[in-house]
Amino acid sequence: MPEIDPAEAQNYRWGIVNGFLASTGDGFFNASVVLAGFAARLGASNAVIGLLPAIAQGGWMLPQILVAAKVRALPYKLPVYRSSASVRIGSYLAMVLITAFLWESPALCLSLFIAAMSVNALASGVSGLPFLEVVSKTVPPQRRAAYFGLRNLGGGLLAFAAGLIVRWILGSGLAFPYTYVLIFSLATVAYTIAYTAFGKVQEPPDEVQPVSDIRQELRAIPQLLRLDAHFRAFLSVRLILAFASMADPFYTVYALRELRVPSSMLGVFLMTITGVAPLSNLLWRSVAERKGSRRIIRYSAAAAFLAPLIALGLGWWFGPSHAGSEVSSAARQSQVGWLYLAVFVMSSVAAQGFNLGHTNHLLNISPPHSRSRYIGTLNTLVGLALFAPVLGGVIADQTSYSVVFWLSAALFAAAWWQCGKLRRDA
Repeated sequence: MPEIDPAEAQNYRWGIVNGFLASTGDGFFNASVVLAGFAARLGASNAVIGLLPAIAQGGWMLPQILVAAKVRALPYKLPVYRSSASVRIGSYLAMVLITAFLWESPALCLSLFIAAMSVNALASGVSGLPFLEVVSKTVPPQRRAAYFGLRNLGGGLLAFAAGLIVRWILGSGLAFPYTYVLIFSLATVAYTIAYTAFGKVQEPPDEVQPVSDIRQELRAIPQLLRLDAHFRAFLSVRLILAFASMADPFYTVYALRELRVPSSMLGVFLMTITGVAPLSNLLWRSVAERKGSRRIIRYSAAAAFLAPLIALGLGWWFGPSHAGSEVSSAARQSQVGWLYLAVFVMSSVAAQGFNLGHTNHLLNISPPHSRSRYIGTLNTLVGLALFAPVLGGVIADQTSYSVVFWLSAALFAAAWWQCGKLRRDA
């Protein structure tokens, strides 16, 4: 067995610690369950609820074409990551304070909370490209699947523990909004340690690249798409999947508002998402090593396709139009709540597969000398599409949740078909 360089091993360990603690923070700050429940408690519309995960995901990706133009010429990318981490930590602290002191004015509270989330997401986007660049330099290609798989496995176990804590907090006698103040505070602590850990990685310098600017990066996009068919196919898959995510934040809201599931089930939903994650990561890591990232993405699209269909089926069987007066009974509400866990099982299995498959595929198809441009271009274009949950919220407000779920299922099916065009050896 070849000897592993001590510096490489140290970097690997810091990256794993970062993944473990960042996933723990994600468990406390889950947009589709915790934030959706928080916003619903404040009386937010579906469009606003859909905006929360859109900001968290789309806002993370949008600035990356700007970052690519600036970062490309830097021999060291880690200082950019460290600077943005300070902004991210400050924004989490702001969200804790906003929740604690402004909850009696729901409109103001939500407005400022969303503003702080937006700052956090943009700062996260600034750090995202340097993060991937540093990983690509410090983790050899043959170890990346294991690296991300281990981060996701250990992080998933810790996120499950976070779900247990969230369930206990929401079921305790602590009054609203202090339940969420405590949850957001725990997330802040976990994120702070995670960012500090990755900041300790020893980054080797890059070869000096020509200085670029945003106009050059934007002008390069059409040529990049025209010349690289593999990148073009991957982008189309990512865009379809981004629009398919329009239903994600409404699984929780649908259960609370339409199926009358008790709010105490939010902790169980979160535990399901986080508990399934490490188990599914074992599966996805095996698929990655044997069949590559293309298969992971395709299998994940199939799992994601089932989530909205299960929600629709349970809505038809247990909804008011079918169940009549029985829907109000506590026993029936509890029954549908436990059956509804299948929605989050499929959603979580798919999410973990996408996380691993997307990152591996992008790094594998990106030429080293143009990696920043590939990452920035893809993430910025997909970031725009990740605001689809806002559209989903508007559709739900104007029609019904069922329409959103049917559209989501159709798009996941389209993504599964489009995966056949991805590069097979990546």
